[in-house]
Amino acid sequence: MAYLGRECDFASLDPDEQTLFDSIRTAGSLSRLADRLDTTDEHDAYFRAKETWFELAGRLLADWEPTTELPGDRITVDDQSFHVHGITHADTEPERALLRRQVGQLLDSQATVYCEQGIRRMYFDDMPDVYETDDYTWAATRCRKQGLDSHVEVIGDRDRDTGTASTFDGFVEDVRTVAARFRRNAFSLIDSGRELYGDSFASALGDVASNFLMSHEEFATGEDFASFRKSRQAAQDPALLVDLQRYYKRVFLPQPLEREWLRRHDPELEIFTHARNQRMADFAVYDSTTDSTPVHLIVGAAHQPGVCYYLDAHRTGDRTTGSFEALGTDRVQNDT
Repeated sequence: MAYLGRECDFASLDPDEQTLFDSIRTAGSLSRLADRLDTTDEHDAYFRAKETWFELAGRLLADWEPTTELPGDRITVDDQSFHVHGITHADTEPERALLRRQVGQLLDSQATVYCEQGIRRMYFDDMPDVYETDDYTWAATRCRKQGLDSHVEVIGDRDRDTGTASTFDGFVEDVRTVAARFRRNAFSLIDSGRELYGDSFASALGDVASNFLMSHEEFATGEDFASFRKSRQAAQDPALLVDLQRYYKRVFLPQPLEREWLRRHDPELEIFTHARNQRMADFAVYDSTTDSTPVHLIVGAAHQPGVCYYLDAHRTGDRTTGSFEALGTDRVQNDT
């Protein structure tokens, strides 16, 4: 069984820890999680599980190193290999140079390359063989169907060049903007003090600031100081992407738990974050079933664990693309 986007050696955990890790991994709901952690408070169970998962997953991932310059995970579905690469998409020159070099080599080797909607315009606008998934367009459509008061405007149109995905031009957020800007500024100020006060002090202060500045829903989207700092560093030095990817694998619980928590606090945000992980995985499996060509997905690092989760569900047969249809055609989308 693939855990955390890879096969894990449980030798680093004792039998009780293995049982605890697996009980969180397979809980499937907050109520079941509370039962397994022997608490009647689902709120408490969520945060206790986060702490436990962070510790145990960290040990399971201690020896994880990338096998290629562009790090990622490999999951095989029906004899086809899917490689998921988490990036910062901060639009920096170091990341752009790495991506264009690596993706160019992948295309030369006849691999299929998809990217999260919006990333193509940032890094691959002159590479027509890099396809976008339709995740943002799908999320906006789903919000409208569910009658949610959308705080995210998606401006896009179908990619008439590739014919397989919608092209994302941009999105404008008018909710949580002030709070998010204040948090980023605070994190930036703390991070800038590293050279003066040292890494340990900056990290400790960042953890304190995270607890004060993060809302309940932001615990499910990874908006803390550590992710801010690691993303900032990796954007300038892509060799650090593997550290950022490892962090998100530790900070996020399995998708059903994070999605249930987030739906309770902000159903629209759940659709625009973790639900898109499901959509990107489904899209890649659905659109690439014609042969056994390796498939590579370029996504934001915070999406990588979720995309891997759903690819693994396809691997085990727990998920299929039976009713999936891409947007922008005369087909019906999959809302399951």
